[in-house]
Amino acid sequence: MAKKTKKVETPIDQRETFVSIQKSFADSDLSVEEKLKTLYELQQADTEIDKILQLRGELPLEVEALENEIADLKAKAARINEQIDDAGKRITEYKHNIVECDAQLEKYKAQVDNVANSREYDSLNKEIENQGLLREIAEKNIYETKEFVASKKQELEAVKEKVSVKNEDLKAKKQELATIIESTSKEEEKLRAARQQCADKIDARTMSAYERIRNSCNNHLAVVSVFNGNACGGCFSTIPPQRLIDIASNKKMIVCEYCGRILVNPDFE
Repeated sequence: MAKKTKKVETPIDQRETFVSIQKSFADSDLSVEEKLKTLYELQQADTEIDKILQLRGELPLEVEALENEIADLKAKAARINEQIDDAGKRITEYKHNIVECDAQLEKYKAQVDNVANSREYDSLNKEIENQGLLREIAEKNIYETKEFVASKKQELEAVKEKVSVKNEDLKAKKQELATIIESTSKEEEKLRAARQQCADKIDARTMSAYERIRNSCNNHLAVVSVFNGNACGGCFSTIPPQRLIDIASNKKMIVCEYCGRILVNPDFE
């Protein structure tokens, strides 16, 4: 008994186009005509979905950008708060240093009155002078740190105000986007269901080529009908008469020589 030879499927190449799959296009459970019609219906569904997405315009991107901006501003506010907290700790430390300096000054001044010789007297005065300098430095640091805190609080208020404004913008854009989505959601759901039905009928290699051509074109058209009787509906280049006959026969895949799109019978419309 002869063994059945198992068909070896060639791996899908993401660089494939309709031109490169022309030979294997007819190798399917669907007839060529049915496959072409299904591809055309798939393209029509995608085109209508694109129109719905165009209604939303840049709103989804604007919403995402605002959300990212607000997140960045909040992170900046958190960093400023940390800087203010750290400054507060430094001020407390400087005040503690002043208290220690004052205690040392009192001790040294009390000792000055009871010195036994000039050498001890000079040494104590030197310590008093050093403690005075340390006290002045601490006071200067407190002043500068308070100035820093004041400037940071102003910066924090400005950031909070920006967040408030951006939140209002975000709220308005989200509401606008939600209104558009709500008004088109049922239609989009039907179109996506229709698209999925078409996609399920198409083999993976053809779908890969379809998606590649569609994504590479500005108008996202991978399958087009003949325009004005003799031109490609995608790039509007003139189609030779023999190719027009082949397109009308619905028996083979015809690809535009100029743009690489599949050309289908205008009767499909």
